[in-house]
Amino acid sequence: MKLSDFSFSLPQELIAQEPLQERSNSRLLVLDRDSKTIEHKVFKDILDFFSEGDCLVLNNTRVIPARLMGEKFETQSKMEFLLLKRKQNDQWEVMVKPGKKAKPNDKFIFGNGLLKATVLEIIEGGNRIVQFEYEGIFEEVLDTLGEMPLPPYITKQLEDKERYQTVYSKYKGSSAAPTAGLHFTPELMGKILEKGIKIAYVTLHVGLGTFRPVKVENILEHNMHSEYFWIDADQAQIINKTKRNGGKIISVGTTSSRVLESVSNEEGLVEEKRGNTDIFIYPGYKFKVVDALITNFHLPESTLMMLVSAFADRDFILKAYNEAINEKYRFFSFGDAMLIK
Repeated sequence: MKLSDFSFSLPQELIAQEPLQERSNSRLLVLDRDSKTIEHKVFKDILDFFSEGDCLVLNNTRVIPARLMGEKFETQSKMEFLLLKRKQNDQWEVMVKPGKKAKPNDKFIFGNGLLKATVLEIIEGGNRIVQFEYEGIFEEVLDTLGEMPLPPYITKQLEDKERYQTVYSKYKGSSAAPTAGLHFTPELMGKILEKGIKIAYVTLHVGLGTFRPVKVENILEHNMHSEYFWIDADQAQIINKTKRNGGKIISVGTTSSRVLESVSNEEGLVEEKRGNTDIFIYPGYKFKVVDALITNFHLPESTLMMLVSAFADRDFILKAYNEAINEKYRFFSFGDAMLIK
């Protein structure tokens, strides 16, 4: 299977640079996998496609302000740290720019010394393990100094940090938002429950590997990134009860889908679990849990593009993307949404 099989040409002006003022006013492209038909809706119409007894599965991770701008202690040269993963206590795996200026034992300061860091080691792939020092609570220091780690294709500054969070975000740890969930509002969540649709939560801390391009022409040779997740017993029970009663499992986003498919058995039932998943879903994969998928439009030649092409026929997905381009849909993190049912 070739990388070029998942390519498409996107006009630059269709990359959304900022979120809509009203989250649920995003456009919604609805794909029916059986009839191979496409409808154009608004996201708040999503309720029309689900029934009492169905279950919506949401990723309740919360993005941390993981981008830190500082300087090298001795030379005052500017440095950017991007927090990727907490290793233990105050040790973190980070991405640094420029990397050549961050060697073992080098020291850096942020916010006039409010936060300090020492490089402990360079690991495979060029990331660093660093030790932070500070007074008080790390999360509060990070809230003061850190910036939201917006994807590289967004060049406009985000005025309100909460617009890169879902309204149901809860557990801090992501370096990127689970963007399919950005379209939901508290009002829409209330209407979902009123209709008798269940809501279950999983947690997957999205890493920046989600934006990492696939660089091998044979996609089977791609080394998939790993992300930390968990699903609690009570949430697994909601999902399993829905399955047993014949309801649909609607996964909100590729991250929720990766959790569900990582913890499922052949009967499509899930279990309480926590750990890391590097599941790589591409055409040929048979989904065991997910019956419908709400997702944003993804980067060409990305693993996310491969996942949605596994859920629906690749040619049908590319046809839908071309239609979205012709209809001037907004793409990527702050863009419009798709429902694949």
